[in-house]
Amino acid sequence: MNAPPAKPVAALAIAPIEDADIAAVVALWQGCGLTRPWNDPAADIALARKGANAAVLVGRDGGAVVATAMVGHDGHRGWVYYVATDTGHRGKGHGRTMMHAAEDWLRQAGIEKLQLMVRPDNSRVQAFYQSIGYGEQQRIILAKWLDGRELTP
Repeated sequence: MNAPPAKPVAALAIAPIEDADIAAVVALWQGCGLTRPWNDPAADIALARKGANAAVLVGRDGGAVVATAMVGHDGHRGWVYYVATDTGHRGKGHGRTMMHAAEDWLRQAGIEKLQLMVRPDNSRVQAFYQSIGYGEQQRIILAKWLDGRELTP
């Protein structure tokens, strides 16, 4: 018995975020459950766009924003945040494509290592990153709110 033909995967057009994309990107992040009450996503976008060490990459399918990745570095290590794929576009490889774009962005900046954080209870996302070659490194993350708030989970 022959396997069914593979569904064609739409190619993403990836580019840095534009002013006109901000509302759609924030809505995508909120729809994917990536935002937290203590982080203003529009302010995060503005900060990433402020300097040369960070970018918000947007993946478009037919002009619509369907995927994102915020990428940046401290000169030694790269970090990625807000990796999102619109729920109606999952399973098409867009998350993988956005991660490759973030990795390429860091390589072009001369950064050799990319790190990211996943909440321990998010096994689906952990499995995704493992499927594209990421492995867990045991580290203890220490944090402090500088305004005196209690730590968030």
